[in-house]
Amino acid sequence: MTISDKIIMHEKLAISVKKISKNYGGKNILSECTFDLESGSKTALMGANGSGKTTLLNILATLTSPSSGDACINGYSLKENSNLLRAQIGVLAHIPMVYPDFSPRENLYFFGNLYNLTNLDKRVDEILHLSGLWNRRNEKTNVLSRGMHQRLALGRAVIHNPKILLLDEPETGLDTGGLEMLKTLVIENSNMTVIASTHNNKNAEVWADNLLTIYKGKISTPT
Repeated sequence: MTISDKIIMHEKLAISVKKISKNYGGKNILSECTFDLESGSKTALMGANGSGKTTLLNILATLTSPSSGDACINGYSLKENSNLLRAQIGVLAHIPMVYPDFSPRENLYFFGNLYNLTNLDKRVDEILHLSGLWNRRNEKTNVLSRGMHQRLALGRAVIHNPKILLLDEPETGLDTGGLEMLKTLVIENSNMTVIASTHNNKNAEVWADNLLTIYKGKISTPT
């Protein structure tokens, strides 16, 4: 392999994880996790509760630091460039974490302003329509259902068109319309590299290019 071939291969990688480990209070949560994901790929992260899925997603989201190892995201070291990378990453946590006293519109404006988005009015309206929240855009979020909270949280995660999207159980609480939103905004977006933890093995086989499995903190390679 020539040097130019190596450079081309590197440019195709959106995420390269090298021997990431995480310990909490002497307990090993992740153990030397290593894998590479190509740009635009969609990856299902499988594993039982407590296997380390959320911890891995939190590390890639720069929400916590690894005890050892590192990852390269879009060519930048996770350890050395966490502030820069946050603008390129969208995150959907297991809990929606939207502001209950804000309306859906106000929630989206708030998060859009954090990213200094231009044409924010147009983007907010687009997300409200795609999420099925347009007719309830001005109501307080605390009167909406759990499924609508999840839709809003997903809209918030993608409002800045992130290159990397990290999803923790994104299907939780979503009805058929919500799942269609997930498909339209995320799965069919070829410009977005996605890792989503899920327990739905059958559904993951439909949309995922890769399957990563964590068992007792150790991860298998994509297939």
